Amino acid sequence: MENRTSPPPTDPMPPVKGGPAAKGGTPAKGASRRTWKRKALAGGAAAVVLLGAGTWFGTTLPDPTASDAYVQLAQGKAGVDEALSNSRAAYRTLDGKYATLQSEIKGREDAVAERESAVGAAEKKVAEAEAAVKKREDAVTGAEKAKAKNTIGEGTWAVGRDIAPGTYVSAAAVSSDCYWAILAGGSNGSDIIENDIPGGGRPSVTLSAGQDFKTSSCGTWTKQ
Repeated sequence: MENRTSPPPTDPMPPVKGGPAAKGGTPAKGASRRTWKRKALAGGAAAVVLLGAGTWFGTTLPDPTASDAYVQLAQGKAGVDEALSNSRAAYRTLDGKYATLQSEIKGREDAVAERESAVGAAEKKVAEAEAAVKKREDAVTGAEKAKAKNTIGEGTWAVGRDIAPGTYVSAAAVSSDCYWAILAGGSNGSDIIENDIPGGGRPSVTLSAGQDFKTSSCGTWTKQ
C-alpha cells in the first residue's frame, strides 16, 4: 500500500501594495520569506514521497533466496559439492593404495633381481666348476690315451706301425715265465735280433722302427 504525503496547499500570494518594488524593484522581505518556505515545504514533501516509495519497494519485493528455484539450485550445488568431496576422498584412497602396490611391486622386483643375481653367480660358479672338471677329464683322458698308446701288452707288435720306437720298461716286476724277443721285421719270428727270459725284476728293451717286438707273460711295458 502506497504511503504518499501530499504537499500542503500554498497560500495565494497577497497583493503587494504599490511602490517601486511592485513594478520591478527589489522584492519586499515578506515575499522573499514566503518563497523560501514554499521551496522548503516542496523539498520535504518530495523526500517523504521518495522515502515512502523506497520503503514500499523494500517491503514488497520477494526474497530471491526463498524461491523454489534458488532452493533447488542450492540443493543441487550441495549435492555436487558432496559428490566432489567424495570423489576426492576416493581418489586419495586409490592413490594411497596405488602407492602401496607400487612399493610392494618394487620390493618384489628388487627381491627377484637379487635372487636372479644370486642364481647367476651360482650358475657361473657351476659353469666354472664344470669347465675345470672337463679340463681335468680331458687331461686324464689325454694322459690315458697317451699312456695306452705308449703301453705294450701281450702279443707281437710292429715297431713304427703298432707302437712307437723307443725304450720300454715293464710296468711291474715280471714272473719267471716272462719271455721277450726283438725280431727282424717281416721275418715272422725266424730272425731273432735279441731275446731274454729275465726271470724277475723290471726288464727294459729299446725298439727301432722296422722291428717286431714279441712279449709273453711279462705284463705291460710302458714307453719312457
